[in-house]
Amino acid sequence: MPRFTVHIRDEWLAIPCRDPTKTIHWLGLEALRRYIKNKPDNGGITTLKDVRFVVRRCQGQGLLDGEDTIEDALEDNDFLELAMEGDTMSTEFIPSQPGVSHLTAAYREPKDNICMDGNSLTSTDLVNLGRGLYKIKLTPEAETKVVKARELLDTIVKENKVVYGITTGFGKFARTVIPVGKLKELQENLVRSHSAGVGNPLSPERTRMLLALRINVLAKGYSGISLETLHAMIQAFNASCLSFVPEKGTVGASGDLAPLSHLALGLMGEGRMWSPNSGWADAKYVLEAHGLKPIVLRPKEGLALINGTQMITSLGAEAVERAEAIARQADIVAALTLEVLKGSTKAFDSEIHALRPHPGQIEVAFRFRALLESDHHPSEIAESHRFCDRVQDAYTMRCCPQVHGIVNDTINFVKNIINTEINSATDNPMVFAERGETISGGNFHGEYPAKALDYLAIGVHELASISERRIERLCNPSLSELPAFLVNEGGLNSGFMIAHCTAASLVSENKVLCHPSSVDSLSTSAATEDHVSMGGWAARKALRVIEHVEQVLAIELLAACQGIEFLRPLRTTTPLEKVYDLVRSVVRPWIKDRFMSPDIEAVHRLLLDQKVWHVAKPYIDKYETQLSSPGSRPISPTSFSLDPPLSPRKRVRHE
Repeated sequence: MPRFTVHIRDEWLAIPCRDPTKTIHWLGLEALRRYIKNKPDNGGITTLKDVRFVVRRCQGQGLLDGEDTIEDALEDNDFLELAMEGDTMSTEFIPSQPGVSHLTAAYREPKDNICMDGNSLTSTDLVNLGRGLYKIKLTPEAETKVVKARELLDTIVKENKVVYGITTGFGKFARTVIPVGKLKELQENLVRSHSAGVGNPLSPERTRMLLALRINVLAKGYSGISLETLHAMIQAFNASCLSFVPEKGTVGASGDLAPLSHLALGLMGEGRMWSPNSGWADAKYVLEAHGLKPIVLRPKEGLALINGTQMITSLGAEAVERAEAIARQADIVAALTLEVLKGSTKAFDSEIHALRPHPGQIEVAFRFRALLESDHHPSEIAESHRFCDRVQDAYTMRCCPQVHGIVNDTINFVKNIINTEINSATDNPMVFAERGETISGGNFHGEYPAKALDYLAIGVHELASISERRIERLCNPSLSELPAFLVNEGGLNSGFMIAHCTAASLVSENKVLCHPSSVDSLSTSAATEDHVSMGGWAARKALRVIEHVEQVLAIELLAACQGIEFLRPLRTTTPLEKVYDLVRSVVRPWIKDRFMSPDIEAVHRLLLDQKVWHVAKPYIDKYETQLSSPGSRPISPTSFSLDPPLSPRKRVRHE
């Protein structure tokens, strides 16, 4: 029998429907009847026939026609909002749109699985889990470890042993022994009291990542979670039933207590949850609509669910993956700008970089050669100024390998820390089933990912800093030899004038956001937690810095493509022409002033989807293959071998 969940003012009501040929209006009246029945004052409603109302879907806010039949307009377990005439929107109702990205709107239940063992998850895997590309399964080995650890905890409880977090209170109350009959209540109280976060909820993608990462940590078998509870968490993940997790409230030791408590609260059927079908609704109804039951906490399970660095680390995984994506695309954008500004490729000679063999620097210089070297990709633009009298370029072009290079090395350093943290047991106390004991430690402290993410923000910011200077060079006619602000009829048209200002403002914001949060610490929990990492803010601001970097580079890419228009009919290298064509598939040339924000957003989306990289990568790969073939000079990014001296016949600009 179909059933629907209807929200009226401050109540959620489950409405069964035996006859799906009835109308939406009937469903609304039935919901109102049940609402009145539950209210001592009838909810202020005298007679149903006098009530005027509308019914809309919770997800998407689509208004429903009261005359449509239920079978034509709804699907089983749909979530609906009933609004009576004269009512304002309930403060308990959270529209599904804010905080929900375009990926969520297009969510489709995945068919493939990732098998978790607690030891082999990567940041890439975690981001893909957040995007809803996979479901989760446990490996048999992980299930065995989980069962053994739980058996030890059950023995501890049965024998009335005094163990922190299992038979005692928490933090300052660690010496308070709790009676066996109240151990379940102890865990529930822990989750409820620690659900004290504030701010906007994490997006569904980020909540999926948070839940997936907590499942991975529990799968290691050192937390004492029961297999039944862990399976319930996996079922909620696979159904995309996601708790309301406020983004603020963690100090990053003892782990991310507040956000992880909110995550656990929804799984207990309390607070609010989101699913693709329901939008935001009471957790118990969301779980019920998906055929799931709230988890019932056993001794230590509340602590096992909330003690760890998973919010810092899951946001850090997204940050490092996005940083890696924008860093390699920054090389492509900068190469296109260098072409437009008629720069030299001399500074990317492999012999120069072999003398200072930082891996990132060598990698960036290699990419520039792969995109610009005239022997492989003839450029009419380059040929047009091959014999000009300019000796060398500004640092923003000439020093790209050195500046972009350290960003690449920073990302690799941080990614190693994040991937280690992803597969680390961060609970307390740790349950060692083979030794038959539990040990209290400090693996919950978030200093590792906090410091790493502060470093990531500082490193990646430089891509925006140098990009903004290149935008200035593109827009400034005294530096670019192009029309001022890249537009004809300057004065009548302002062109890229304010787009450059936007880039400058984002770079300036980043200067503040790059101040490390992990240098701060405030004592909490009555001085029992007297040093904390502040890693939650480190992760959130790193993501903001990276978003600003993406947006600045989107503006540079737009400006560089606009600059190409003034150099036509000359063409750049084949890979860069492909990048130009990609941009022009979403943004037309700037003939006269128009609304610019949509253009920036469209190119930002290209960078987010890594389409700029995917267009250029085949040419970079082909270049490496050609140079690695017998008889070719070995100048791949992983080789420190030196090139032979340059031939006079080689087309190097600005001889």
